[in-house]
This record gives sequence, C-alpha cells and structure tokens, in this order.
Amino acid sequence: MAGFRAVAVPFVVPGPSGVAVRTRLRVSAVEMGVLCEVGGLLGSLASGDLAVRCRDGLAHDAECWAVRKRALTGRSSSRWAGAITKATHDQWALARRGMAAYIRGLEAGIAVVRHRLSLPVGERGTKRAPGGYRSRREWHAKSRRLTVLVARRDRAVADWRSGRVRVVRGGKRLANTRHHLREARLSEVQWRGRWEAARMFLSADGETGKRYGNETIRITPDGHLSVKLPAPLAHLANAPHGRYTLAEAVVFPYRGEEWVDRIAGNRAVAYTLHHDPDRNRWYVTASWQRKPAPTLPLDAALTAGCIGVDMNDDHLAAWHLDPHGNPVGEPHRFFYDLTGSASHRDAQIRHALTRLLHWARGCGVRAIAVEDLDFSTEKTREKHGRRKRFRRLISRFPTGRLRARLVSMAAEHGLTVIAVDPAYTSRWGAQHWQKPLTTPRRKTTRHDAASIAVGRRALGHPVRRRTAPPPQHQSDAAGHRTVQARPDARGCDGIRPPATDRPPGGPSPNGTRKRRPSASTTVRDAPRTHQWVQDPLMHTG
Repeated sequence: MAGFRAVAVPFVVPGPSGVAVRTRLRVSAVEMGVLCEVGGLLGSLASGDLAVRCRDGLAHDAECWAVRKRALTGRSSSRWAGAITKATHDQWALARRGMAAYIRGLEAGIAVVRHRLSLPVGERGTKRAPGGYRSRREWHAKSRRLTVLVARRDRAVADWRSGRVRVVRGGKRLANTRHHLREARLSEVQWRGRWEAARMFLSADGETGKRYGNETIRITPDGHLSVKLPAPLAHLANAPHGRYTLAEAVVFPYRGEEWVDRIAGNRAVAYTLHHDPDRNRWYVTASWQRKPAPTLPLDAALTAGCIGVDMNDDHLAAWHLDPHGNPVGEPHRFFYDLTGSASHRDAQIRHALTRLLHWARGCGVRAIAVEDLDFSTEKTREKHGRRKRFRRLISRFPTGRLRARLVSMAAEHGLTVIAVDPAYTSRWGAQHWQKPLTTPRRKTTRHDAASIAVGRRALGHPVRRRTAPPPQHQSDAAGHRTVQARPDARGCDGIRPPATDRPPGGPSPNGTRKRRPSASTTVRDAPRTHQWVQDPLMHTG
C-alpha cells in the first residue's frame, strides 16, 4: 500500500525468568543500629570500589577484578567482597547503557533540528515530519541550540570511547535535592536520612549448594534472619561464626511456599535489606531465578480468541474477540491515574492490570494482545517543542513498566501476551469499527475501536471488516463494493418477509413492510393496471 510502512508480524512475548518478593522486617532499636552500622560500612566500601572501577574504564579485565576483590576481602569478608564487586560491575554497565541512550537522544534531536532549519520559515509540517520554524527569531535560536547539541554529543561520544561514566551512588536527583531543600519541602536531617539510606549496601547474591541458598544473608525456613558481619564489626555478633541474628521471624505472605521449597533444596536466593527513612521501617527483598514458562505457539494461544488491549494515558481499553476476529460482548475500560509519586503510579498500574487479567480469565481466552509501543524516538523536545502537553504525556507514559508488569502477572494467570505492531491501529480502528459498533445505548470510543484493531492484527485478520472479492465475483462488474453496506442503506424493493409466524389476521411483526412499493413512473415499468387505447380513425377536418 503506497504511503504506508510495512506492518511487523505479531510475536509471543517471552515469560518472566525471575521472581522477587518483599516483606517488612520487625527490628528493635538495637537491631536497627547494628543494621545501619553494617550497611554504612559496606556502603563506603562499595563507593570506593565503584571509584576504582570507573577509573579503570575500558582497561578493566579479570585480573583487575581479582585485585579489587582481594583488597575488599581484608576489610569485610570474601563473600561481601564478591557481592560488592559484582554490584559495582553491574552499576558501571548500567551507566554505559544510559550513556548510549543519551547519545541516541542527542543524535535524534540534532537530526530534527537540522531538518527544520533546512525548510523555509513558516512551512507547515506533516504527521510524519515537522515543518519549518515559525519565525526568523525562532530559526536563529534553534541554530544556536544546534551548536550546543552537537557539542554535547561530541563530549558524550568522547566519554563513551574512553570508557568514562558518571555515576552517583544514592542517585543524582537526590544529590541535587540537597541544594533545593525548600522546594523539596525537606529539612537537612530528613535529606541526610534519605541520602545515607540510599548509599547503604546490604545485598548478597545466593549460591546454589550452600545452606538455605545464601551464606551471607541467611533466612531459615522458620523465618530467622542472620547476617554475616564484616571483619571490623565482628564484635557485634550475637551468634556463632560472626553472625548477627534478628529476634523477630520473617514471613513472606506472597510466594511463601515457593520460597520455602527453594531454600529447603539449598537453591540460590538473593536477599537485599533496605531502610525507608520516611517511615523508619526496614524491608527485605528475596529474589531468585527460575526456568521460563514454556511459551505457547502463536496459533495455539489464539485458538479461543484473544483480548485486544489499547493502552492510553488514563485507561486500558479492551475488547474480547472470537477466533474469527469478531468483537464479543461489550468493551471494557480499566482506569488508572498516572499523577503523583512513582510508587502511586506503579500501584495504579498493578490494580488496572489485575482487573484486566481477572476479566480475561472469565472470558475463557488464553492470550492478550497489546501494542509494542516505544516512544524513545518521540521524546525529543525538538520534534514536539510547542506541544508541551503531548511531550509530557509520552514522557510519563510507562510503556516499559506496564508491559513488564503485564507479562509477569499474565504468566501467573496462565495467559500469553502477544505484541503487535502499533502502526495505524487507532486510525484504522476508528475508520472501520467505531461507527458500526456505536448504538443508542453504547458509545464506542476511538480507543475501543483501536483495541479491536489490535486484537484482529494478533489473530492474523485484516483490520477492515470485509475485504474486496475478486473482480470476476463482483456483480457490479469489478465495481466498488469492498465493504459492508452502511447502516442507513435502504433494503430490497420487495415486500419483506415476516420475521416470525403470526396467526391469520393478527398484527404484523415489527420490521415488516405493510404496503407494497410504489410503482415506477417510467414507461418501461408502467403499472399493469393502465390500459392503452388507440383510436382506429383519424379525425380530420
């Protein structure tokens, strides 16, 4: 089709390969002091190790890693040294990926600015590409901004090639908040508590074959948590072998049986202890890997139809489709609120997805079709500079988190997630499905119609309701009949047959024509009741 890009083939999203559960720790004041002291000491060691790793850059190798680990072993323990060096390596790799994304964003902005500068001032844009700038003043300002973006890109590329990264343990945003305490509505003591809690290090990877799956932070099946103390703090131990044990038992209300089965078999479980200074609470997170659930083939997952889902800024629009691509029942909308804190947004997404999955299981389907959205190329402000509301919308829309949540939660309900190409789903859905499915009692929105387009694309059907038959099969001699008749089209000219049987002389059922069609006024179709008379004699005078 000219003017339209090729649509990618739908695919089954792989299921999750890991599990993480969190619960609260009940600790006393003395225990809290010990945990803070241990976390602070290990956090300082992690900060120093991260500085060494950043200085090494691309020259780092296995020998450098061994040197760092030996240096940390004497000040903590061999297991804590291994956990710190591994976490440092992961953090450095994450910073490298972030720098690569930053460079891609700068290059996208540079390309857009150069394109708009090359166009005449005031030229209108299209849906695919922005137009020229509105005035000479704006054109001049953007030409100066292009120089700034190019300089930033060059510096970032130079850092990337040299292996230099910029990392702040505790977070760059929290570090900058120290200079804006009044705007953040924080006191210096409150900020200091958050900063120290963010820079603590109390995380240990598990090891299969060791007792209960972890020798550094160990939790027994009956819930007793103990921590292997580093060498400088060995005098704080209240248990043999330099361990500190908490008095209160740990209980995992979610996935507790799966966790017990895992540690009973001495399989690896990673633990992380973290402090919430605002609530003055401690939490423990247990995580482990598991074999990915077997992925169903696409055809097998769609044997009972699917649920088409259109993701929007404030709700999920969903519709149940049968295997033939026909919408079944009524559309459903699952609302959420993406304003507020990150934890609030995450909770809203979880609640909306929970309602969606419960409804999908009630429909008897085995697959949920979603759009494979990616706004990374659209978030540059150079493309949508004046459309601040639209830029704010796509920037806060959690496409990655929503999809990850959906995949992990759907796996627990035995459902398969199918990703489809999002191209033209809203436009074609509104064109072919919004008006036919709108009734006096049902208002079909554009998003509802888009959910049908998503589901039909996953099922392998075209978005339009009916395709054109071959020319030789068209009664109009290769005419224009390519879709169904419009709802307001007139029916046949003959008498409609009764919808139901009725007794003789009874009232006609609804929808039955009560009179014959009017006679044609043309000579060819003249009524048979007319009689044509010809005078045999011509009157002359």
